[in-house]
Amino acid sequence: MIYPVNFEQKIGFGQIREMLADACLSPLGRKFVQRVQFLDRFDLVQRLLQQADEFAQILRSGEDFPSSYYFDVTEHLNRAALEGAFLEVRGVYEIKMSLRAIRQALGFFVESEEGAFPALKALTKDVEVDRQLVAALEKLVDDSGNVKDDASPELQRVRRDLIGQQTQLRKQISSIMRHAKNEGWTPSDAEPTVRGGRLVIPVIAEYKRRIKGLIHDESATGQTVYLEPESVFELNNDIKDLENAYHRELIRLLTAVTNQVRHHLPELKRAYQFLALLDFIRAKAVLANRLGAVMPTLHKQPLIKWKGARHPILHLTLQAQGKKAVPLNLDLNPEQRILLISGPNAGGKSVAMKTVGLLQYMLQCGLLIPVAEGSEAGLFEDVFLDMGDEQSIENDLSTYSSHLQNMKQFLLFSGKKSLVLIDEFGTGTEPVLGGAIAESVLGQLHQQRVYGVITTHYTNLKNFAEHTSGIVNGAMRYNPAELQPLYQLEIGKPGSSFALEIARKIGLPKNIIEKAGTLVGKEKIRYDKLLEQLEQEKTDFERRNATVAKQERKLQKAVEEYTALKQHLEDSKQDIIRTAKGQAKLLLKDANQQIESTIEQIKRSQADKEQTKAARQQLDEFKEKLTPEPKPVIRRNGTVPTGPLQVGEKVTVEGQDSVGELLAIKGKTAEVSFGGLKTIVKLEKLERPDPNMVREKAKKDKETANAAPSRGLDVTQRMADFVHSLDVRGKYAEDALTTVMNFMDDAIMLGIPEVKIIHGRGSGVLKQMIRDYVRTLREVASVSDEHIERGGDGASVIVLK
Repeated sequence: MIYPVNFEQKIGFGQIREMLADACLSPLGRKFVQRVQFLDRFDLVQRLLQQADEFAQILRSGEDFPSSYYFDVTEHLNRAALEGAFLEVRGVYEIKMSLRAIRQALGFFVESEEGAFPALKALTKDVEVDRQLVAALEKLVDDSGNVKDDASPELQRVRRDLIGQQTQLRKQISSIMRHAKNEGWTPSDAEPTVRGGRLVIPVIAEYKRRIKGLIHDESATGQTVYLEPESVFELNNDIKDLENAYHRELIRLLTAVTNQVRHHLPELKRAYQFLALLDFIRAKAVLANRLGAVMPTLHKQPLIKWKGARHPILHLTLQAQGKKAVPLNLDLNPEQRILLISGPNAGGKSVAMKTVGLLQYMLQCGLLIPVAEGSEAGLFEDVFLDMGDEQSIENDLSTYSSHLQNMKQFLLFSGKKSLVLIDEFGTGTEPVLGGAIAESVLGQLHQQRVYGVITTHYTNLKNFAEHTSGIVNGAMRYNPAELQPLYQLEIGKPGSSFALEIARKIGLPKNIIEKAGTLVGKEKIRYDKLLEQLEQEKTDFERRNATVAKQERKLQKAVEEYTALKQHLEDSKQDIIRTAKGQAKLLLKDANQQIESTIEQIKRSQADKEQTKAARQQLDEFKEKLTPEPKPVIRRNGTVPTGPLQVGEKVTVEGQDSVGELLAIKGKTAEVSFGGLKTIVKLEKLERPDPNMVREKAKKDKETANAAPSRGLDVTQRMADFVHSLDVRGKYAEDALTTVMNFMDDAIMLGIPEVKIIHGRGSGVLKQMIRDYVRTLREVASVSDEHIERGGDGASVIVLK
């Protein structure tokens, strides 16, 4: 039993039904949406939920399941059932395409893994689509809904003749039109048109006698007549005959295929029932995925054990605003059957109660619900709702009278498998009497062992719940410091209405608030103060607990890192010791062999002076060989640089031999000086040079400095010998830069207007270095890439001033 009759409207299920209808692909599924109703059969609800859950899995996996051509062909099948009737081309097309969708769906389940989608596969039982029928439909119409020219030999012949005659007719009409236009008998922009199924030409009314023919129509003004020239009578007649022949052949083919459809009507109706169910279940799955809904573990007896439950409509509304709904954890079981929720206004009490009613109703209508994994749910036989203002002028009912009328129905018809939902229990009349009647009704409902969620502000109901087993208090959390609702449901304690605190925040005069406190009484004030204090302490405790938990996580992470590092060092230490021991054994073995060999050599030479000296020399050479060379010292303080690069160090570009000085580090880039030229390089491409490279560079610089002075220049000869293009590809960056500097000096000195330097693409370092240098020269007007056909950005064209 569902009470009242407008339960769906009050609880918000009407919007869920609308969203389901919108998710359907055709009227087939929408018919099932209208038939959705509350069910209390465990096996049926279980099957409906499993079907929706399996289809939601298919949609989430991205499987190629047919989602087009879900046509409602009921009208066409009813027409086909009439003896002597035939389907229209549109009907044949829609039946063909929808049967294709059915066949694809059946094929999907056949090809799926064994044991997958059992609830959906059960729907395919007794669903068959005759291949010959599909072949006949395929032969008659194409996938665009047009009749195929080769549907039959006769249709193909008639179609071919018809096209030929129409072509000939258009040619003759065009010829007549050209002549008429030249004579001025027809408007200059006139074109042939069709009247009464025959091709005609528009002629100015005063010249209608100039062309022999039959007038079929005239314009609204009477200034133009539509005339069929006499010379095309026969062609128009032939075309009309061919069109009639084409139509007769098409009707014959449509009648034949309709007879086949009529023969398979029983199995077709089962197939389309299957397609309608697929559309409906798919819509449920689409809505479930949109809501993040799942299938909870289902029980036959009444039970609500939900984790992270969300009101579906509120969830979608907040999601559209970029917000999240606060989830609720609910637990109603045989030991804790009724939840009494209290708390301030606008704190979320009614939403929590409506969430319970809507989700339970959705569940028993076969819809997945937005709760977290691991949730459990049972089935109820009845759901009773008392919410909102139901006063009626016609029935002479006040608001409170309507609430009492609902209470009467609850007491008469509810039982141990009923779910009772009451919003603002006891309101609408004098508070003391209203609270007393509400407590009495609550006691009776408790005796009838109903399940329920009830919201209230009455203290006597909170106290009753506190001292009655089977009824539990719940509070909507509230921040008393900021007087802001948290929309969190906490089960196990009552909530305060914070009436005086809210009044104080709004700004009511202090004397009014104090007077109200006096009228209420110290006991009530103390009770609310205690609840407020508990709420504040809980908020503070949760904040501190969150901080401690965060610190514990950091500490745990540090301990794990320390343990892992210690283990790594221990393992590395053992490996180093084992390696060192092995090397020491080999070294000792070699040393012993060398010493024994030296002694043996001295003995054989009978301590000959020269032989002994030679043996000692060999032993010293072996000793020097075993002694490792000292590592090259680069820094002035004698330490070898390690770790990140530092400003002032010598560096080289990865893959290059040029050595430069690191001037500055800016984020992921570095400024480096190569031979007085500053350039920007990615830090990751820099590395420390080999010590030998540094020594070689110093030696080379010294040699260059001590080189003999250059001879005088023969300017005329050098201008004649100067080559306007320089190729530095394959050279080291420093060498290339030296060559470029000399080349540019010559070009500037000789007054060359334009030169080209070929440096290649590579990593781009050489190109950047050269261009950075060239741009420092005052004599350079511009630097640009060469033409794409002559090297593009692999060469630089330099224009001199």
